[in-house]
Amino acid sequence: MRFAICNEMFKGWPHAQVAATVRALGYEGVEIAPFTLGDGPEPGATAARLQKDRVREIRKSFEDAGVTVIGLHWLLAFSGPMSITSEDGDLVARSADHLKALVRLCRDLGGELMVFGSPAQRMLSEGQDPAAVFDRVVWLMKDVALAASNDGVVICMEPLTPKETNFINTMAEGVRLVEAVNHPAFRLHLDVKAMAGAETSPPADVILREGGKRLHHFHANDVNLLGPGMGSVDQRPIGGALKTIGYNRWVSVETFAEGPGPEEIARMSMESLKACYS
Repeated sequence: MRFAICNEMFKGWPHAQVAATVRALGYEGVEIAPFTLGDGPEPGATAARLQKDRVREIRKSFEDAGVTVIGLHWLLAFSGPMSITSEDGDLVARSADHLKALVRLCRDLGGELMVFGSPAQRMLSEGQDPAAVFDRVVWLMKDVALAASNDGVVICMEPLTPKETNFINTMAEGVRLVEAVNHPAFRLHLDVKAMAGAETSPPADVILREGGKRLHHFHANDVNLLGPGMGSVDQRPIGGALKTIGYNRWVSVETFAEGPGPEEIARMSMESLKACYS
């Protein structure tokens, strides 16, 4: 397994400084939130329209430090009105077009995966038929996956807790969507915090079940919103389960709380990754 870290925790840091810092701590990859690249009131939207020379500059900042941009996450955050589940066809179409623009951004940055979390942008409204919405999302993701495959990118669906969204909460639901889309560029993503908040079985057992064969990407964090090893979740059985299913791809640290600061969080997280996932 190779270790990466998400960039939004380094608020306001120049890309070159982020790259040098995480490489010195042992990370080989970085996962980028598009809104950290844009500006204005909707930075996620402007990021999808970055000039080619600016994209090359960002990519070079990481490559010069020996850090790979592995992909994108927080795809629809801070991008204006977006939804993949709305009854408004025009809104869904704009959201699909935005995802395709992000595919191109991901490709140009050197990335090869995009994690679809975006809980607010997949909420079902009261009165919506879940089965009908599921079918529409399947067709939307088939379309986006086709565009992604043309650029060598994989879309990774992330189950999230019921506290965050009411669409695709468990690994089983994520697997069902992946199987319904049935495209090699649409796979499963799992996240420790989300599993601990939504599943009834221990996270290690969850990974070991049928979702393992669909797994393409993984986030290591904790229910306290900090990095792995910084909260109550024992990461050792999770790392062991990943090894058991033969997972040999990226493990990315994703945090949501400021805690002791980004550099210290990155350092403590790396200690846990080495102890539990190596």
